[in-house]
Amino acid sequence: MASTWPGTSAPTTSPTPWARPSARGALTLKWAIILAAIFEFSGAALVGSNVSETVRKGIFDPIQVTAIEVQDAFDLDEPPSSDMVTALTTLVKADPEKIAELEAEAPESVAEARSFMELYPDFKSKYEPAQQLGSLNLAMGMIAALLAAGLWLQIASYFGWPVSTTHSIVGAVVGFGCVALGISAVDWVGSPGQFGGVAKIAASWVVSPLLAGSIAYLLFRFVQKGVLNKPDPVKAAKRMTPVIVFFMVMILVGMTAFKGLKYFWKSDFYQNLNLVDSKDPYFPLFVFGAAAVFAAVCAFVAAALVRKIDDVPLDTRKRFEAAYVARSLGKMHKHMARVQASAHGEVGEKADSILAEVRKLEALAQQQTDPKATHSVYRKVEKIFMYLQILSACFVAFAHGANDVANAIGPLSAAVQSLQDGAVAAKASVPLWALLLGGTGIIVGLATWGWRVMQTIGKKITELTPTRGFCAELAAATTILIASLPFSWAKVPISTTHTLVGAVLGVGMARGIGAINLNTVRDIAASWVITIPAGAGLCIVFYYVLRLVFA
Repeated sequence: MASTWPGTSAPTTSPTPWARPSARGALTLKWAIILAAIFEFSGAALVGSNVSETVRKGIFDPIQVTAIEVQDAFDLDEPPSSDMVTALTTLVKADPEKIAELEAEAPESVAEARSFMELYPDFKSKYEPAQQLGSLNLAMGMIAALLAAGLWLQIASYFGWPVSTTHSIVGAVVGFGCVALGISAVDWVGSPGQFGGVAKIAASWVVSPLLAGSIAYLLFRFVQKGVLNKPDPVKAAKRMTPVIVFFMVMILVGMTAFKGLKYFWKSDFYQNLNLVDSKDPYFPLFVFGAAAVFAAVCAFVAAALVRKIDDVPLDTRKRFEAAYVARSLGKMHKHMARVQASAHGEVGEKADSILAEVRKLEALAQQQTDPKATHSVYRKVEKIFMYLQILSACFVAFAHGANDVANAIGPLSAAVQSLQDGAVAAKASVPLWALLLGGTGIIVGLATWGWRVMQTIGKKITELTPTRGFCAELAAATTILIASLPFSWAKVPISTTHTLVGAVLGVGMARGIGAINLNTVRDIAASWVITIPAGAGLCIVFYYVLRLVFA
């Protein structure tokens, strides 16, 4: 199992936040991997123990695996309910404290279980083997899911496909649920009147890229208008940097708090502080308030730092302004040409005269331009955004490691718990060694095939500069935050990978469809669509192989 772990956690999604910094030279590939490894491992090891309920219980009820074995052992017409199996397991363990807890929570299930035990005099001799078979089946299914997701992610990483770890695991667990319990046992569309299940996960293929792409598009247009298209972009960037830092830090700290620190809010350490309860409706305001204070401090520091950056020399600025004037006159030229083509009489004659004058001014301004000066000014602006981009990548990598590692250790924890206890439990705790294994897997994955995915997102979709990469990074983080808010309407389990790809596409669209490599987009979309069926198919194969060996 350990050999598959790097494949399930690291090489596909984890390097994606660093694709843009490394692509444009903001970081070398070596340092991008090192920084990504540090923040991904920190997120996974420190706050990654929140077991993914979507993976373990959101697709099918794992206790039903034991229920199927109980049905066979007692020759029942249909499998007992999960509550019934839980009650029987608790009574068999004969732990007075747990029995008392269950009697308080579900007295009817306990009474039903006692009647069932009395009905079969040889109950214990039949139930315990059924229970063990159920736990063994679940363990084999979860191991098969890890093997399948690991293999699929290795294949995807080899080809540089940025597929989702979450969806790979989900697909694999769906495959196990279909063969172990039947197709009808899988939660495909949620309960009546409530959209959920596999359909809800599949909806994120569309929702998260669209949302992230739209935000990235608007952000980049804002940067274009507020910085890049100004007569003095460096001065505009220095003026806007503290504002950008404030909103960026507030959003990313908020994202980390909601998405990556769920376990911390439930910990005894936080509870003992007697602050706002994480279930309190005002809790988001508490987190945002704290984030805003921290962001204000960061903005103050940023303002002090950018103030030290030298302004563009006067001669260079004049030459850049000539280019700015030439560009503006070029737009005026096109507009006047349209006016001149439609105007008649006296208006037409005056339009001819103005158009001729504009052409002269445009030619004169172009003579005063200097491509080297233009390159020098934009290079200085991109350098400012390069550091902002690295900072945003650190935040997203931390949150990604904290969140996505749980998608892999969820099945792992379920398998370990089933084998250790000999019974399927409603909840499975996360051992520390699993977190460390997950963090180590991330580093191994980054150091091996992670660079392939970096190249796909950072270079093959569209050309990324630090300004574009920063907008994509911030848009992805904002989308993850929106989907994580407890009061959000978009409570769809989104993929970090899909969100980042959508954000990069949004930045590309801001420059026109011609700026996007549609062949790469087609390959990525195809890889997303086949991830769940590929994971399911591979899991079924691995599950039957394991049954042949161990069952």
